[in-house]
Amino acid sequence: MQIKGSVFVITGGARGLGFAMAEHLAGLGAKLALIDINQDELDAGVAKLAETGAEARGYLCNITDEKAVEDTFAGIKADFGRLDGLVNNAGLMRDGMLIKVKNGELVGRMALDQWKSVVDVNMTGTFLCGREAAGIMALQGDGGVIINISSVSRAGNMGQTNYSATKAAVATMVVSWAGELARFGIRTGGIAPGVIATEMTAQMKPEAIDRMVQAVPLKRLGEVAEMAHTLQYIIENDFFTGRVVEMDGGLRI
Repeated sequence: MQIKGSVFVITGGARGLGFAMAEHLAGLGAKLALIDINQDELDAGVAKLAETGAEARGYLCNITDEKAVEDTFAGIKADFGRLDGLVNNAGLMRDGMLIKVKNGELVGRMALDQWKSVVDVNMTGTFLCGREAAGIMALQGDGGVIINISSVSRAGNMGQTNYSATKAAVATMVVSWAGELARFGIRTGGIAPGVIATEMTAQMKPEAIDRMVQAVPLKRLGEVAEMAHTLQYIIENDFFTGRVVEMDGGLRI
């Protein structure tokens, strides 16, 4: 797929990895529709992209709300006239142990709300946005691409029962959708990053970052530019579909 002139939706696109990927695609001539739940950050992100000459719009949307997602994607189609790609990037982390035992007593459990909130955003939100984007692309009749952002944690990680389960789920959606949507010329892909250097990691204690770095064979964190480069590869390679790229510096060997 040619990126220049194509319309891409990025969920969670107003900050962090989402915005970094938006900036990269904008630099290649893409038109951007950013979806987020923070209006101030959306406005700032769209303004920053506009300063580079890119065509971008922001859409305030709770991706766990079916009607809101339907209306948002209908609005994007009306505003841009078409849709060529979706990056399902929005995600939530609410880490915690399944149970906590102290002095022979059960003193804590992962709350149902702690489970459901992550499932709602990471799994249901990805499903809803993927469904709406696929419908628009299929009716256009000239293909498209859907890319889900998974995680190295999809293989399972202590303290992340909820997050790991959802990131495994979005990875399997990549495979399921590849088989279903190929007849419409719609490709799918996924990226499973390890720890990427972002504003969030910059706020962590140095010793915590050091521990993470030591676990990575390449002995460093990933860069947002490397994440964006992987995204570009999936978009531009028309024979890529139904696969998830591990982008973790060898962390999961």
